[in-house]
Amino acid sequence: MRYAIVSETYPPEINGVALTVQGLEQGLRSRGHEVQLVRPRQSAQDTAAPHEMLVRGAPLPRYPGLRLGLPATSRLIDAWKQARPDAVYVATEGPLGWSALRAARRLGIPAASGFHTRFDEYMRDYGLPFLTGTALAWMRRFHNHADATLVPTRELADFLQSRRFANVVRLPRAVDTALFDPARRDDALRAQWGVGPKTLVAIYVGRIAAEKNLDLAVRAFRQIRHVRPDARFVWVGDGPARAKLEHDNPDFIFCGVQRGEALARHFASGDLFVFPSLSETFGNVTLEALASGVPTVAFDYGAAREYLRDGVHGAAIAPNEEGGFITQCVRIAADDTIRESMRDASRQAVSLLRPEQVSADFDALLQLLSEARRSGATDTMTTTAEREAS
Repeated sequence: MRYAIVSETYPPEINGVALTVQGLEQGLRSRGHEVQLVRPRQSAQDTAAPHEMLVRGAPLPRYPGLRLGLPATSRLIDAWKQARPDAVYVATEGPLGWSALRAARRLGIPAASGFHTRFDEYMRDYGLPFLTGTALAWMRRFHNHADATLVPTRELADFLQSRRFANVVRLPRAVDTALFDPARRDDALRAQWGVGPKTLVAIYVGRIAAEKNLDLAVRAFRQIRHVRPDARFVWVGDGPARAKLEHDNPDFIFCGVQRGEALARHFASGDLFVFPSLSETFGNVTLEALASGVPTVAFDYGAAREYLRDGVHGAAIAPNEEGGFITQCVRIAADDTIRESMRDASRQAVSLLRPEQVSADFDALLQLLSEARRSGATDTMTTTAEREAS
């Protein structure tokens, strides 16, 4: 089969969408398919690989290092007339994503979209709560132009269906348990942080930005310090809020962006993953923390709702219960015995998840789209696809 994947973000950019898209692309390629990647040019030195089409981009406001793809409908139509994909996957809702859906529709190519980012929640986090409804309506209009909208959890599927999103299909996520492993705990790395084997290390991994609700993580850690005065807080990642956070908290340890084995070592060398975000579509880092054997405190939605069992792998807190979030961080940080039992259980929670299965499910969904378009059976396609991915 020949597929096209269209995304406005892709590694070396580091964010959940970029890494998820890369995993999907590589998974299809490993299954023997031809995959074209369409993305914005990330810099003047960026050159296209043989399987890539690079389009013009523009900086994304308030997100340094990320770019929007500019409209490219005509170029996509010309390219896809010459080498027609059997199906298209559109991962982002920017101008390039709209162009891809328009081009696919004009050529009669089936297209799936991916719901990766809660822009409606971002409106609240950036001081524009009155635009939440507008953002959701805009996303609904975008995704309803696709033949199916892929989401990672049952919870999100139910939410979108209740908001009149059509043809919502669940595609579960997975984690590389060979990479993220408790065995990667590194005493030498901890020594670089200035901590000993028994020192409690709280860790945050992710974008350091307003939508991640990081003030709550800071407040939780300050309470942890009352019961573990020697505790340290390690931050892995970067973003627009880092400079102020670093200035206001000189005792925090900032490690910047980490990738691959280095990221896995950082995860496994922590003792408590503090993840206060309320704007995740899924939250891949939750799975990575669990696979690394790190007890996790997170709000009960997204990946935490699917895989984190309250009191077994950490704590899953009802959304917006900030007091409960802080209380559970302190409770787990204070009790070495509880943390040790959670460490073993956390790994088991995700031990059966396999990226190869996600690739197979994704492939099956795209093939169903292609077959449904050829047969005209669009009314039954998503029911069958949901069954295949369950």
